[in-house]
This record gives sequence, C-alpha cells and structure tokens, in this order.
Amino acid sequence: MTPPRPPHVVILGGGSAGWITACLLHHRWAARGGRVTLVESPEIGIIGVGEGSTPQLKAMFDLLGIAEAEWMPACDATWKLGIRFSGWSERPGFESYFHPFPGPIDLHSEPGFIRACAAARRGFAVPAHPDPWFLASVLAGEGRSPHPGPQFPFAPGYGYHFDAYKLGAFLRDWGVARGIVHLPRRVVDVALDGRGDVAALVCEDGERIAGDLFVDCSGFRAVIAQQALGGRFISFADNLFNDAAVVIPTPHSGPVLPQTDSIAMQAGWRWRIPLTTRVGNGYVYSSRHISADQAETELRAATGMLDAAEPVRFLTMRVGRMEQTWERNCLAGGLAQGFMEPLEATALHIVIATALEFAQALEEGGFTPANRDAFNQQAAERYEGIRDYIVGHYRLNQRSDTPYWRENAANQHLSDRLKAMMTAWFSQADLAQANARLYGARYYSAMSWHCLFAGYGTFPAEDRMRPLPDGIDDGGLERVRAMLVACAGNFPPLPGVAQIR
Repeated sequence: MTPPRPPHVVILGGGSAGWITACLLHHRWAARGGRVTLVESPEIGIIGVGEGSTPQLKAMFDLLGIAEAEWMPACDATWKLGIRFSGWSERPGFESYFHPFPGPIDLHSEPGFIRACAAARRGFAVPAHPDPWFLASVLAGEGRSPHPGPQFPFAPGYGYHFDAYKLGAFLRDWGVARGIVHLPRRVVDVALDGRGDVAALVCEDGERIAGDLFVDCSGFRAVIAQQALGGRFISFADNLFNDAAVVIPTPHSGPVLPQTDSIAMQAGWRWRIPLTTRVGNGYVYSSRHISADQAETELRAATGMLDAAEPVRFLTMRVGRMEQTWERNCLAGGLAQGFMEPLEATALHIVIATALEFAQALEEGGFTPANRDAFNQQAAERYEGIRDYIVGHYRLNQRSDTPYWRENAANQHLSDRLKAMMTAWFSQADLAQANARLYGARYYSAMSWHCLFAGYGTFPAEDRMRPLPDGIDDGGLERVRAMLVACAGNFPPLPGVAQIR
C-alpha cells in the first residue's frame, strides 16, 4: 500500500549521516508534500576527520544534481580511484596491492585477470597480481584524474576523499536552502505514544518536535533506536578485533594521488587520506593488543610526527549493527544503525543505501509489519555481507610478526558464507559462481573477491609453482597492459604530479 502522503520526517542528529539522509528524503518526497526537519545539538564540536567513500557518494551527488565543482572545493575533497593495501602480506611480490573501483574498461581486462588467477590457483607460474590488470590501478599509480579527455568516452568508477565535517555543513546549507527545516536544539527525552511509537522529541526548554517518521542519526548513543525503543545491538567483536582509533593530520609531503592508503601496523592498520589542504591519518587498532599511548607513538613515528606538537584525538568504535534498522516508526541511520571499521569506506555507502531503499520500501508497502521485516532482513544481509568481506582481509592476512596478526589469521569466528568463499578459492572452484550463490553478488563483485585473495598472494608456495603448459590460458597480460597504457593516455595528470612522475 502506498502511503496517502509522504511523511513528516524528523531526523535526530546532523553530521554527514544526518544531512545525507535529510537531503535524500527531501529530494524524494518534497514535491509531493513531504517535510524533513533535522534537529541537532548546537554544542556538537567540529571533528573534521578525513574520510573516504565508495562510488555510491558520486551517485548520490548526481541524483541530487550537485556538481563536483560546487561541493568538492567546499569540502577539501579529492578523487579516489581505490585503496592501496600495503604490508598486509609478507609474501615476496605481494607486499602491496591495489583494490580498484570497477569501470567499463574492466569488462575487457577482468576476464584475463580471472583466468590468470585460475591458473595460479592451480600452481602455474603466471602473473596474477591484481595491479597490472585494471585501469583504475594504472591511473592511481600515475596520479591521473578520473576524468578523461573529450575524445575518450569511458570513465572509471571513483569515489572521493573529503573533510567529513565540511561535507555535513555543505549538505546542511544546500538542504536548508531547499526547504529542509534545521533546528539547533538539545534533545533531552523521547516521548512515546500509547502504542509505543515515537510521538516527539523533547527539548531542554520543553519544546516538543512531533513527526510521522523519526530517523535516529544520534551516533553510537542511538538515542531513539536503542535508548527509547530498546532496540538490540548485535556486536561483531568476535569477527573484527579493532575497537579504537587515534587520528592526526599531517601536511602534504608529495603529490595528491587519487587513492586511499591502508597500511598494516603492529596491532591494526592506518589510513592515509589526502585532502586538498592536508593529509588525514588514523590508526585503527585493537585495544586488547596495544594501549592508546603505544598506538599514538606508533602512529606518530609512522607519519614523521614523533616530535611534533600537533595533538592527536582518540576515537572508540562500537562495531556491529542494530538487530532492526526499522523499528516501529523509527529508522536508524549512520552510527546509530551500525558501524564496521573504515577499512573499505562503507559507512556513507550504507547511509545512502539505507535512505534510498527505505523510501522505496515505504512507498511500496507502507508501515506494515511484513514490509518492515523484509526491509530489515535486507539491511541485515547488507551489513553481514560487507562484514564478511572486511573480515576476509584479516583472516587471509599473510603476516606472522605480532600476536594481533597471528590471532586474526587463526580466527574461527567466521560466517558460513565466508568459509564457503574461502573453500571455493582454495579448492579452485568458480569464485564468481560462489559469490552469486552466497551473496547474490550484491555487496562485492567477483573482481573484488579475486583482488583480495590474489592481492595477498594466497596461491601455492613459490617453490611449488610450475611453468605454464601449452593449452592453459595465462590471461594475456601483455595485451591487457598495452590496452590500459593506451587508455591511460587519455586521462590528464593531476596538478603537481606530472613534473615528478
């Protein structure tokens, strides 16, 4: 059943998650009479963490009709073609690999990479490292823009790096200018009606802000979804060990390359995210394996800030998800819905997908238990599918130098689906078919799974690799490389890169 009119949506909490949700729901429903009110505390300080995204953020800006030239300068944003993982494997030749965002050119290079992986899994000595096989890897390595010249019609998929606070502020101003109501208020209570639905947010001066639908973007506190409605949080702590982070900005020391760096550390990993004004750095770690002081020292040493006066900030992470994303007349969003550590930059991807799919579900099925259950099942499967891929990074790591990495490699708290994906790889089964059967190929593509396994070098030991016999396809890397080099020439170098390449 389609609701007779779009609801009045009241969102608790701003930031990137709150304002993305507000803008998307306003865009969807405003023309048909829907209203969006966002309530956030005026006391929330500026965080400004450097953050990365998947191509889903570009799709959102395209949907809203916001040009890159309008929002990127305001948010210190740079382009992102993928993630380079360094130090996650000690196998010679596989110390680093690039996970690219897919694009149309990959339709011509991916099949060869898959065939090369198939041969290497059988123990044949063929070039199966992912880096040479994809256009985004070439462009990132050469510091090129993702926008080709007008004579070349095929652009790669890409995301962005940005200042998270400035992104929220930009969307706030954009949304308010188009009719979203912004109320700087401190909410002290959530009023429920006789049926147990949310009736209103209660502010410290007694003001009540009523609505039809409430979206909880109050962060890890989950003020509505968990505190008021008693929603259950499902922890992923057994799957993912990291529960804290320490962050510090650094000045640029080289060209701004269109990639996120994920660099293995003693008890976790650190990100390096280039913005236009600075580099964002953060060490995501397990507090069970290293203290906060030790993590700060290790991060400072790795970033050349050991003797610098620049202060660090410590963050704690609650890794997991709400059992029900949609409970009664409340939708949980952002950190209130759940969180998986930022290894694959999925946080805003989930925010966007949740808002769009909720709007679709509400329009098609209304506020019915069956509709809610179907939506919640879909949201849960997304979290668990993304979780499995992230857990795979740790379970498959090829390091043995610290207890943290050894315990991750021995972790048996894996879902049956992840176990099945690993079995498919090591038994030389068709990984694309396994991905389609287990995950519906919805969360990560077969290309991404191949990059993960192959990027770590999870092939037979080097001394067991044998020459490729006649009749076995090596993927044709030489032909692919020639094609990618020719394609890359259509993409201009980024500023500051050409003269140092």
